[in-house]
Amino acid sequence: MSYFSDAAISIATASDIPAILNLLNSAYRGESSKQGWTTEANLIAGDVRTDANSLAELMATEGVVFLKFLSADNVLTGCVNLQPRADKIYLGMFSVSPVQQGGGIGKRILTAAEEYARRQHCSAIFMHVITDRIELIQWYIRRGYVDTGKRIDFHEDGLTGKHMKPLQFMVLEKKI
Repeated sequence: MSYFSDAAISIATASDIPAILNLLNSAYRGESSKQGWTTEANLIAGDVRTDANSLAELMATEGVVFLKFLSADNVLTGCVNLQPRADKIYLGMFSVSPVQQGGGIGKRILTAAEEYARRQHCSAIFMHVITDRIELIQWYIRRGYVDTGKRIDFHEDGLTGKHMKPLQFMVLEKKI
């Protein structure tokens, strides 16, 4: 029996880093991301969301997990990073292959993330979403996440692309 109620979802390992890297970069940045509805290509120029070293470092951090979604043909088509923060879980790097978006994979991954948080006895899941991504924010709100009112400036880091305008994150949270 799988750790998750959805057998397509499991905890990723270091051997999954190349597939996760490809997924994250294709889902967030560049022309390929424009095939999906969650692209940031209209806000951030470039083709890089993260690199292999950053993923390996994050994956090696105690308590941090990546959940992966494998399609019926065993291709990694979705992922999410979960990081413990006090009695909450920070959810980041949530991605579904741009050509697979809109088919329910994201809902399944989000459900598994919430299941994981409950098993870790967390009180809530929270995330940072670029405030300009109205459609994505509405998707999270429909799933029970609320705007905490907190805003965080999104500064360029030299790796993840040139911002086309000043950007901020909205902090969304859901009690578990």
